Amino acid sequence: MAIKITDECINCGACEPECPNNAIYEGGAEWRFSDGTSLTGMINTPSGSEMDADDENEPVDMDVYFIVTDKCTECVGFHEEPQCAAVCPVDCCIPDEDHVESEDDLLKKKDFMHL
Repeated sequence: MAIKITDECINCGACEPECPNNAIYEGGAEWRFSDGTSLTGMINTPSGSEMDADDENEPVDMDVYFIVTDKCTECVGFHEEPQCAAVCPVDCCIPDEDHVESEDDLLKKKDFMHL
C-alpha cells in the first residue's frame, strides 16, 4: 500500500529528499510524474489514466507535505522500509489503508517509473 502523510506533519521536510521516486512534495506544490523518474510524454498511469508525464498536477494537500499515491512504492525495490517513515520525527508517514498494493504491484510501479 502507499504511504500517506497525516495532518500531524510539522513540515520539517525530512522525508522529501529520502524518497527514491520523488513522490513527496511540499504542501501547495504542483507535481509531475516526470519529477525524479524516467517518465516523459504520454503515459498510462498505474491507476489507469492516460496523461502527459510532464504536465503539472494539482497539489494533494495545501498545508502539509503530501505523497503522490501513484508514485509511492513504499521504497520497495530500493530499501527495506519506507524511508519517509524512517526519518519522520513525528511518525506521521503511515500506511494508506485506502491504497493497498501487493509487493508485486509495487515492484511493477517502480519498474514503470524507472526504466
